[in-house]
Amino acid sequence: MNIQWYPGHMTKAKRAMQEDIKLIDAVIELVDARVPLSSRNPDIDELGKNKYRVILLNKSDLADPLVSKKWVLYFQEKGMHVVEINSRETGSAKSVNNVVREACKEKIERDKRRGIKNRPIRAMVVGIPNVGKSTFINAFAGKACAKTGNKPGVTKGKQWIRLNKELELLDTPGILWPKFEDPEVGMRLACIGSINDEILQMQEMAAYLIKYLTDKYPGVLQERYQYEESQLESLLAEDRALEECVLWLVCESRKCYKKGNEPDYEKAASLLLDDFRSGRLGRISLEGK
Repeated sequence: MNIQWYPGHMTKAKRAMQEDIKLIDAVIELVDARVPLSSRNPDIDELGKNKYRVILLNKSDLADPLVSKKWVLYFQEKGMHVVEINSRETGSAKSVNNVVREACKEKIERDKRRGIKNRPIRAMVVGIPNVGKSTFINAFAGKACAKTGNKPGVTKGKQWIRLNKELELLDTPGILWPKFEDPEVGMRLACIGSINDEILQMQEMAAYLIKYLTDKYPGVLQERYQYEESQLESLLAEDRALEECVLWLVCESRKCYKKGNEPDYEKAASLLLDDFRSGRLGRISLEGK
């Protein structure tokens, strides 16, 4: 499955961001902590050059904490200010204020030298669809000032949010880039919910997840769906693919059947994806360092 998704409104949104970038001091980029590199739009580096940069590893509560620590070091070595957050927790979002001030320290001191007082830092909040930008802004501001949704593409227009006398945020729509050069990137983004599910094949995504989890997080699927290793070995002995065998066991565990008692692989695949996205499989990263 070669996944590509770049609807027309994203081109328009990118143009608007290119116009607005001259109004801002800093770029706050949210990435998904489970796939920090794959969830970074490569256009943002070009867009945000010469601006102060802050990376927020959002949904860190869903990611493997040991892997996330390595990613924090990786971004720090690139000269970026970085912090792990869970945007659904108000306290987590509030901690970002100090990081933004630290990133913009040079600008704050320059304003002081020029006698400029009370000019807020203006920051653009960017990220791909469904990475949690609006939820972060709402938690940061302590009120529902940006629209939120659990599907990609909810934020369509430009929104300025004044948080306090020190900081103003410009919320922007989630945008991808026209072509994923690496098909693995598209698959990872599909798994975390940043691609419209309606254009995806759930069974292929589930197969990708099963293969990855069996390799990197052995025992996770077995524990969640309560099957024995001997059951899996028995199915594999019938010369079936690993992915099909595990999906069959998920069908059996969760009673996913069609008429005639046939296993409903599509339903099982959707269930598996949902369990991963919601963290019910545990704290898992799909991209390691």
